[in-house]
Amino acid sequence: MKPLFATAVALGLGMSANLALAQASAPAATVTTPVGVWKTIDDDTKQERSTVRISEANGVLSGKIEKITDPSKQDAKCDECSDERKGQPIIGLTILRGVKKNVGDTALWDGGDILDPGNGKVYRVRLRPVDGGKKLEVRGFIGMPMLGRTQTWVRVE
Repeated sequence: MKPLFATAVALGLGMSANLALAQASAPAATVTTPVGVWKTIDDDTKQERSTVRISEANGVLSGKIEKITDPSKQDAKCDECSDERKGQPIIGLTILRGVKKNVGDTALWDGGDILDPGNGKVYRVRLRPVDGGKKLEVRGFIGMPMLGRTQTWVRVE
């Protein structure tokens, strides 16, 4: 019995050493968050459209438009909005609100909504940092996430 026990211990130690070496040589996991400043990209032209700052307070994310790249839209207002944002200037407008970290998928933030200031429509939203946090997949949808569209925003800071 003793030789069998010694063999089992030796195998266990060998596997533990291999696991430790594998973990030591593996790249460190990148912890990413949507908090920061993001360039939004136009779906049609693929050009930068605006800059949005996402911030966090008490575990809840919100996002405001900080800059619009089109000089002709600097004074634009959300005329199509149907809630308290109606008639508000686009610059400084909160377009993302109520988003929290998903309990079951720690790489996902959801539960809130996003406003398209171009048409005034509000959609449910999911945020997922990708590419080590350099990009943010923003999925707006009605009903189920599969019934929507995804934009990729690029981190500025």
